[in-house]
Amino acid sequence: MEIFIVIGRILSSAFANVFQKKLTHHDLHPFFIVMMSYAVLSIICIPLLWTFQFTQLNSCFWINIFLAALLDMAGTLFLVMSLSKTDLSVFGPLNAYKVVISMMLAMLFLGEVPSAQGFVGIAIIVIGSFFLFPSQQTINTNRVFQLFSEKGVQYRFLSILLFSIGTLPLKNAVITGGALPTTVFWCLIGLPLAVLAHQLFIGSFTEQLKSSKQHLQSFIYLGILIFLMQYMTMMVLSKLYIAYSLALFQLSMILQVFLGYRIFNEQHLIRRLFACLIMVAGSLLVIKA
Repeated sequence: MEIFIVIGRILSSAFANVFQKKLTHHDLHPFFIVMMSYAVLSIICIPLLWTFQFTQLNSCFWINIFLAALLDMAGTLFLVMSLSKTDLSVFGPLNAYKVVISMMLAMLFLGEVPSAQGFVGIAIIVIGSFFLFPSQQTINTNRVFQLFSEKGVQYRFLSILLFSIGTLPLKNAVITGGALPTTVFWCLIGLPLAVLAHQLFIGSFTEQLKSSKQHLQSFIYLGILIFLMQYMTMMVLSKLYIAYSLALFQLSMILQVFLGYRIFNEQHLIRRLFACLIMVAGSLLVIKA
């Protein structure tokens, strides 16, 4: 059963990124895309409130789910900003860095210490990322600098950092309240936060709302995919260590490279597949550690 949940999570995540990237191609601001996706998520979640026993959700749950929703909403903003500026076939493999950051945070705060093999896997993930970009035709090219100088990559790392930190209260919320309540309140709390972020940093969304009407179907699909992705994430986190759970999700990177090539005509397919294979090898070492 667990393998089907993981496969579902991989597919829903990859295709949600496809819809997010497509929407950025229609001159819709990333903040607006995030706000609208949370609006669809809230419509999905409101009927589910009647299935909960609120008395069973203690203060520990509410503190953790609020922190997780706040961090993940901010992470989603940077995620969509990254997709608007970088290839999906680069964006996907960079998600492997979430394993690196989350493992460090889990070690510090949750006492989850992987074996030496797990640490070797982390090192291989880092090495693999340097093959995502072709080296420049200059003598003193620094591939590390090239990787981090890309604006989309910088936004991606910011989203990874926020998601990784958010994983800690998210797992605590799942343990305390269960997978479905955590998913529902993650969505509902995220909506007002996304609206507030849009109002503070972008302003009125009236014009964007008018131009987005023709993309309503895409927003609905995006909301459904994010809900499925988040619920399956909660189910996996409730059963596995954080670092191992996130390593398992990295297997979606090969799918994202292919989707970037097929849907968005992105280049350097072979090189990026090679980078993915190195990163997948690192992820498998972490999983099997």
